[in-house]
Amino acid sequence: MPALRPASSAKPVDEKITINVGFVDLGQIDLLVQEGFYANRSDLIRTAIRNQIAAHAEAVKQVVSRRTLVLGIHHLTVAELEAARARHESLDVRVLGLLSIAPDVTPELALQTINSLVVLGSLHATPAVKAALAERMKP
Repeated sequence: MPALRPASSAKPVDEKITINVGFVDLGQIDLLVQEGFYANRSDLIRTAIRNQIAAHAEAVKQVVSRRTLVLGIHHLTVAELEAARARHESLDVRVLGLLSIAPDVTPELALQTINSLVVLGSLHATPAVKAALAERMKP
């Protein structure tokens, strides 16, 4: 699998999620925000998520190791995929975080070089590349 590349200077956009919260929980969230414990609802929810992830950090670390996942942001470029194609290498890409496939990667190049794809987090790629790789995506 290709090495993890450093993040580019452009910060990736956060992924949005939608959750349903009971009225009592929502009222308590609003109370904590009003009392100044958190800047807003999102701040409380992000903090709660981080606390839960921290509480399970060892389990996540073990699973990442067992599944040989790249942890963080991984960017696949045309040059990297063309190099894999030149080596007659087929990639099994596994990422926990963000996988970004460069916009100039064609569906044909992706199909020629990516054997399987596991993304626990978010995949940023052109709609054509996502469609081409759909059957190779594993849960």
